[in-house]
Amino acid sequence: QVQLVESGGGLVQPGGSLRLSCAASGFTFSSYVMSWYRQAPGKERELVAAISSRGGSTNYAVSVRGRFTISRDNAKNTVHLQMNSLKPEDTAVYYCNGHRRVAGTEYDYWGQGTQVTVSS
Repeated sequence: QVQLVESGGGLVQPGGSLRLSCAASGFTFSSYVMSWYRQAPGKERELVAAISSRGGSTNYAVSVRGRFTISRDNAKNTVHLQMNSLKPEDTAVYYCNGHRRVAGTEYDYWGQGTQVTVSS
């Protein structure tokens, strides 16, 4: 049974930091690109950050570049998102995603999401 369980969300003041974690199970974690997405009220879900299967390559949305850092630990089947200098516009539900394409077949797994609220 595939599971992605996010944790670490909460309420933080502008300029503060949070560290999100995602614990994965039920699939070959080290073979998957792992990403964090977010969805704010009334907006579409957007990609925040992604990391390659072995962690050698990362990609960030322009809006978070230089403030957020994605990392993974393949030995522990976890992926993290360190969020610094948080802004009110970072407020959203953050989702962990695992993705892999094998022989034309897409495998896409999602967590249930964790709420991040940036407010004074």
